[in-house]
Amino acid sequence: MMKTFPVAPCKVLLVDDNPDGLLVRRQLLQELGLEVDTALNGEEGLRLFECGRYDMVVTDYRMPRMDGIEMIRRIRELDAAARIILLSGLVEPLGLNEKNTGADAVIAKTFGEPAMLARSVKRLLNRGPVRKPAASVRSVNRPQAVSF
Repeated sequence: MMKTFPVAPCKVLLVDDNPDGLLVRRQLLQELGLEVDTALNGEEGLRLFECGRYDMVVTDYRMPRMDGIEMIRRIRELDAAARIILLSGLVEPLGLNEKNTGADAVIAKTFGEPAMLARSVKRLLNRGPVRKPAASVRSVNRPQAVSF
């Protein structure tokens, strides 16, 4: 069991189309003392975000209907200060990073993911809100649209 860290009751929206991944990550976040709502795709995640108050969003990159990048872009339009973590098994091949995704943290799905997720959650929840303009979100689905 992981150690919890001292935070006020925080609510996290976890979005992933893989039910097994959703279950494991939900358990990890709950062990950190967080309240977790889940969604199975970006559309459902965006609907929940629009209706609720979340201290953080943790989302997968590749999902049906609406991918994580599009969901992040839309969340940033609603709340530029939202704390968002993007998870993907394609971080290296696609060159995903905070700048070109609009996320506050980008984590590769590897053996070290649980520890990185716990550290990133703690770091983001303990920092003051930082406003990111919605315009900072860029498309990484089409490499020709990525600019640096």
